[in-house]
Amino acid sequence: MKKVTAISLFVVSFSVLVVLFLTLDFFSETETGTNGAMKSGSIHAEVPDPNVPESEPEEITTTASLMAVGDILIHDYVYNQAAIGNGKYDFTPMFRLVKPYLESADLTMANQETMIGGTEIGVSTYPSFNSPFEVGTTLKESGVDLVTIANNHTLDRGEKAIMNALDHWDEIDMAYTGAYRSEVDRADIRLIERNDIHFSFLSYTYGTNGIPVPESKPYLVNLIDIDLIKSEIDEAKRLSDVVVLSLHFGNEYERMPNEQQKLLASEAAEAGADIIIGHHPHVLQPAEWIENTDGSRTFVVYSLGNFLSGQRRDYKDIGGIVQIKAKKVVKGDEVTVSLEEPAFIPTWVDRQYTIQPMFQLADQQQVYSEIKQHMSQWIPDMQFIEN
Repeated sequence: MKKVTAISLFVVSFSVLVVLFLTLDFFSETETGTNGAMKSGSIHAEVPDPNVPESEPEEITTTASLMAVGDILIHDYVYNQAAIGNGKYDFTPMFRLVKPYLESADLTMANQETMIGGTEIGVSTYPSFNSPFEVGTTLKESGVDLVTIANNHTLDRGEKAIMNALDHWDEIDMAYTGAYRSEVDRADIRLIERNDIHFSFLSYTYGTNGIPVPESKPYLVNLIDIDLIKSEIDEAKRLSDVVVLSLHFGNEYERMPNEQQKLLASEAAEAGADIIIGHHPHVLQPAEWIENTDGSRTFVVYSLGNFLSGQRRDYKDIGGIVQIKAKKVVKGDEVTVSLEEPAFIPTWVDRQYTIQPMFQLADQQQVYSEIKQHMSQWIPDMQFIEN
């Protein structure tokens, strides 16, 4: 009886030892993580083969085209031509020939120089402008995505006109920059994304025709202040791939930029502005590349002239559409953005205030050739769209 008991104890003890051995071997291969998941033991981790090179990250390239047009300056000649009765206006015929081009870009912007305060406060012409809401609606329907509204006529009809205009821009879902409802609105840098490329937009003017900006409401219009501009470019750069800066500057009716324009553009470019669009001279001024000290370059058009206005002769009825393409290359954590393929479409406003591409006008070919040379004198490879 004692012999059987001893054998039984031996068998039981041996079985316990086997179970313990198997259990210890199992836990040497796996361990339970804090979240309950089973993780492979280090003794079984795969060792990378040093002879097999790591795979290259995929390179992804996207592009987006930006178009911009000059001053929308609605004199009485223009809104009277657009009047259809009962206080209503139709500006669509004036844009019908350029609409296909404005719609062709991924993103299009315009300089709306006159406030669209609407008929409620009475439309008016120079020197104190106020325009119908229908101007804004037509721009939206013609392919414009954003308007710049910091200029010397922003305060012509006071805060009421500005607020009416902003209400209408919001109603038609049109982005705007340069004049705002509040400091909170002004601090909200406008961003638009196209094809995974993010554009930011800033706008400033040299002044407001002697009308003082209310001290308690500086947000009503952005004035040119290089320190402010540099600060906001820096913030815009943090938020976007391409910073687009609109400057209302220069001397009226001068076809070449002055030294002050060049200096301001150079400082803004060095601060990080990628594209600079100029307004105010009411005539075309050339485009150029500004080479920055960090190796980047900035595309600038010093003035896009009048796109639609009641002004005539001496190049004041000639404007244009500028186009530039942004290219973004992403490879792993590396992102590079560049600008390429600057192009231009000179335009002319006829006696019915229809905006016409100049290449289509047989009787304007001599002037057209002159304008092409004028706009490309600092960028010889600038293309001119003629289809």
